[in-house]
Amino acid sequence: MRPSADPINPDRRAAWLIRLGDDALMLGHRLSEWSSRAPTLEEDIALSNLALDLIGQTRAFYQHACKLEGGMRDEDGLAFRRSEHEFRNVQLVEQLNGNFADTIVRHVLFSAFAYPFHRALSRSHDPEVAGIAARAGNEMAYHLRHSGEWLIRLGDGTAESHAKAQAALDMLWPYVDELFASDALDREMAESGFGADPAQVRPAFDSAVERVLSEATLERPPAAPGHRGGRDGVHTEHLGHLLAQMQYLQRAHPGASW
Repeated sequence: MRPSADPINPDRRAAWLIRLGDDALMLGHRLSEWSSRAPTLEEDIALSNLALDLIGQTRAFYQHACKLEGGMRDEDGLAFRRSEHEFRNVQLVEQLNGNFADTIVRHVLFSAFAYPFHRALSRSHDPEVAGIAARAGNEMAYHLRHSGEWLIRLGDGTAESHAKAQAALDMLWPYVDELFASDALDREMAESGFGADPAQVRPAFDSAVERVLSEATLERPPAAPGHRGGRDGVHTEHLGHLLAQMQYLQRAHPGASW
């Protein structure tokens, strides 16, 4: 049985922004798990910086959502005091880091979506949303370029790196369609001029991904039924473990400040 829609949000605009913050938070946390573990020192620093970009986007979306709600919650509450089924991120971003190829493929797929999506959102009639999206779009353009270059190196590299990259692509591809699965809230935000419809950026995503896969000598997986449910609070088992780690300190010492 699926959890019901989040009853806490009195403002649908806030609920929609929280979705975007949730996507960025989970992927940012996943990338931060590579700190001190990346294949090279240079990439260790690069992945940490990508994670910081995403956490910055999270904070901006959460802060604006809290303002729209009238201050009933704060950004720490959204990040650290919600349960698994209260998060509305897509399932792609909560997937395990796996090997380096798994992480790179996941980031190519999300960045190829997020870059055109934030460019579209930068035309929001809400000046603060437009500003957040403009900055995020610039960041995600770099994320796509960085992860795309790595995927080309892996796919067009050794037989082993090619096999791992293709396996990662095959494993993660079923999570792609959820990125573009517009629901009533997405359409309402887009029609009002406040938000953007993710379904509208699928052509830009396909174009970017096809270019990278071609250079990487990788095959795009065939269309197949995908995994969905994240926007309704239905997640894979990985999210619970992620939150147990991410929220431990706040839950062990509620209300503590440093």
